[in-house]
Amino acid sequence: MELDNFPKKDTVIKAYYNAPFPDKYNDHTINVKSFNPRLYPISEEERASSGVKKTFGGALKQGLFAKPGEANDDPASYDDTLVIRKFFKDQKVANKMVAKWFNRQPDGSFDIELIADRGMFDASFLDTKTAMASSDGISLLKTAGLDLIYNTFVVVSKMNFLSNEIPAAVIREGAILAAKEIKNGLLQAAAITAAEVAYKKAKEGYSVWTTSYLYQLDWNDSIQHVFYNNLYIDASNNDALKKELFDTTSLFQLKFIGAEKSRSLVTFSLKTKRTEEQIVELATIRNIDAVFAKLQKSYDIFMPKTPLYTGNPITAKIGMKEGLEGGEKFEVFEQVMDQKTGVISYKSMGKIEVDKNLIWDNRFNLGSEDPDSGDDNGKKPILDRTTFKGGKNYYPGLLIKQIK
Repeated sequence: MELDNFPKKDTVIKAYYNAPFPDKYNDHTINVKSFNPRLYPISEEERASSGVKKTFGGALKQGLFAKPGEANDDPASYDDTLVIRKFFKDQKVANKMVAKWFNRQPDGSFDIELIADRGMFDASFLDTKTAMASSDGISLLKTAGLDLIYNTFVVVSKMNFLSNEIPAAVIREGAILAAKEIKNGLLQAAAITAAEVAYKKAKEGYSVWTTSYLYQLDWNDSIQHVFYNNLYIDASNNDALKKELFDTTSLFQLKFIGAEKSRSLVTFSLKTKRTEEQIVELATIRNIDAVFAKLQKSYDIFMPKTPLYTGNPITAKIGMKEGLEGGEKFEVFEQVMDQKTGVISYKSMGKIEVDKNLIWDNRFNLGSEDPDSGDDNGKKPILDRTTFKGGKNYYPGLLIKQIK
């Protein structure tokens, strides 16, 4: 959601567009990457009839939504969910997500190549099943599609970039007023000096704020049945009526799961040779990563599985970007394919824990020396993976998923 002008807006938006796609997810990007919320104003009637309920207390204090379909008492975030819903409907975003899954062509025809690829079916197995053109083969594709398409998500982010000088000035004025209440002249002068010093330090730089709203494609047996029977066409069977029906149907929807916020402080340190634009870019992308990590931890359905990189020691290519601090517990899974149906299932193999002393700092970096990495004059090892403790007989390729 593109807000009105704010400091460094062009740099922030550019950084957002250039940010690496989260590497633990398949890229299901469609041709819509941003929108202007002013194009989707919300009337009082729409607010009243929306069905979105406001919550109070904990959700408001935490700045997030407590339950799917409920917004907190912040009018801005309350309207955000309504604006996003209106945008989804206007742009047929859910239809476009389904169309991408089935590689929809200009003539309206679909195929199952992407589902086959992401479902990780054995090539010979898939060829055999599809060549059969039997109910067994069709059943395989429907079963695979139900599981894969159900796990399709959209994240809508609202970003802002604020100068730290304004809140710092407010704090300074409050501190000076409090200092003037001190009767002792020396203590009063010291308190005022301390307030000025704190202000000079706090006013430097900016803060990046990101609020991200998580949505999931609503896909179940009933929706899938209607799709295959009433809307699906392949290259050998063009059907203009079905093509039009797919373009106009409201069958596909995106359901709200929840939201998270993240804030990053941006200061222009003399330790680095980065330009101001590079520092803003770095903070923006790291902030996006941080809010993704929060969404993953808050909503289990959005938490991806990650392959083990090595089994002894137990390591994986995740780290600080995913919010690891040490002590987090993960469950280990073995991926098993049913030889009759080709459907993938996951068998639990045990649990492991992040070693707090060996966490990879994989946060976005621009390639130059990173002051946040804390090299300690070379005393700390440079890591390219995170190490885990616990368990044995693990091997590369097993999948791990964080336990709440």
